[in-house]
Amino acid sequence: MKEILMVFKDLQKVVPNAEIAKSEPLSKHTFIKTGGIGDVFIKPSEVNELQKIVKYAFDHDIALTVLGKGTNVIIRDAGIRGIVVSLDHLNKVSVTGETITVGSGANIIDVSRIALDHQLSGLEFACGIPGTVGGALIMNAGAYGGEISEVLTSATVITQSGEFQTLKTGEFQFGYRSSVFANEHLIIVEAIFSLKKADPTVIKGKMDENTFLRESKQPLEYPSCGSVFKRPPGNFAGKLIQESDLQGTRIGGAEVSTKHAGFIVNVDNATSTDYIQLIHHVQKTVKEKFGIDLETEVKIIGEES
Repeated sequence: MKEILMVFKDLQKVVPNAEIAKSEPLSKHTFIKTGGIGDVFIKPSEVNELQKIVKYAFDHDIALTVLGKGTNVIIRDAGIRGIVVSLDHLNKVSVTGETITVGSGANIIDVSRIALDHQLSGLEFACGIPGTVGGALIMNAGAYGGEISEVLTSATVITQSGEFQTLKTGEFQFGYRSSVFANEHLIIVEAIFSLKKADPTVIKGKMDENTFLRESKQPLEYPSCGSVFKRPPGNFAGKLIQESDLQGTRIGGAEVSTKHAGFIVNVDNATSTDYIQLIHHVQKTVKEKFGIDLETEVKIIGEES
């Protein structure tokens, strides 16, 4: 692989208008405020720049990691080698009739509010999901009885080799917190949602209800990576953790939330290692007590120490 300084200089030439930095602290780009250094960190300003970055990484056999808002990810303290791409600037939103076309870097919360402004129903469930559209597609994000699979009709992606593809309904391979985008490591560029006209008072009422439920049940006063574990078949991760007397358990600055057992919060300058060790402790304890394996919903990425 090329030396990182050379990669940095090459990318300055390949995409001169993109924001680019060396040795970027990735803790600045995750909701839990942890994570090591990214070798080269870059924010393309448009889709064609993103394609050039992907092709450059593929042609030179350089590891490429794509970040959204860092809401559902733990980046190890040793950081990420190669190129880290943020899609923050790919956030355009347009509305035509009952269709919303959205850049993958747009906040899904913002998109749900734009839908409300246009009297469109279908994204009420997303009004409290603090991630990007791209992240929502990858995870088939859902809450309060709705999920992305119900409204997505088309997605434009870039393959690992830098080629554009458009996927349609029937090709998304959606499952519980899974999708073709995750399975095949596709980089999402744009999504098209098909919604329905509805009474804006009813839409807003549902969004207000969802917001109340979220704020009353989730520990939003601390940094967290959202729901840590997937729901085990026929059960709930939070219930199992609570019944294992794990709420309030702390390793370093990471703590199993006393407000919602399914969350681990950063209460005192936690490191990613604190988080990961606490996750393993929770999994081990629940396994010993109930014989159930808790699978992480949060993605843990980066170099092992």
